[in-house]
Amino acid sequence: MSRSSHVKLEEQITALLDSDEQQGNPLYPLLSELWEVHQELARRIDRISHISDAYQSLAKEREQSLSERVNKQLRQLEKVARISDRYQKMMRDLNIALHEASTHDPLTGLGNRRLLIERLKEESERARRNGHSFSVAMLDIDHFKRINDQYGHEVGDKVLTEVARVLDAEIREADLCGRWGGEEFIILLPETTAFDAQQVIERVREAVLHLHLHVNAENFSLSISAGIAAHHIGNSYSETVNRADGALLQAKQQGRNLCRVAADHPA
Repeated sequence: MSRSSHVKLEEQITALLDSDEQQGNPLYPLLSELWEVHQELARRIDRISHISDAYQSLAKEREQSLSERVNKQLRQLEKVARISDRYQKMMRDLNIALHEASTHDPLTGLGNRRLLIERLKEESERARRNGHSFSVAMLDIDHFKRINDQYGHEVGDKVLTEVARVLDAEIREADLCGRWGGEEFIILLPETTAFDAQQVIERVREAVLHLHLHVNAENFSLSISAGIAAHHIGNSYSETVNRADGALLQAKQQGRNLCRVAADHPA
């Protein structure tokens, strides 16, 4: 039944119940009672419909509110994740910087004594395991004290940084050059005989000779002395360094700007 037909039927029933003529009809009380039941059911259905609409509206509002809260929490979590990522990156960068500071000389940028000792220990252990030895070269800037006294420590620092730059540029990729202390440098040459090491160090020495510094309208050149020792398997790294230092002393005693090899290296 369409809504218009339903409305028309209701109007007809209402008209019958309001008619004085129909009150004497034996069906009148039954129709009146049935009409009241119908109207009560209609009111209940209407209330249920209102309650259902209100419930659905509330549920929708709650759903929207929950969605908003979830989205807000997601945004907060994303923000925390971004902060965490930045913090972790900062910590990684800080750890790298701290490691760099602890293993590198702040003036020259080369490895410092700590890094050199770590690598010397590693090479000594590797030589013990596989029998592949290495060589150590100790280098010293000639007349460095005279440069400091004549031109000042600022020029002395410039000399150190320039010599360090040349050393680092001339060594092989597998080699490690570091500042041992003062004006002394060490070059570690893995899996290298004393003879081959001497070829590398002679190239380094020649490169330093071509280095000229300009100070107060005056040019001056530099030179280095070097001592080389091949590591003997079974010896400690410090013994090898001491032998290289002895060869360096020999080079200085023989006139400087020389490279000498420790006499007791294997043939």
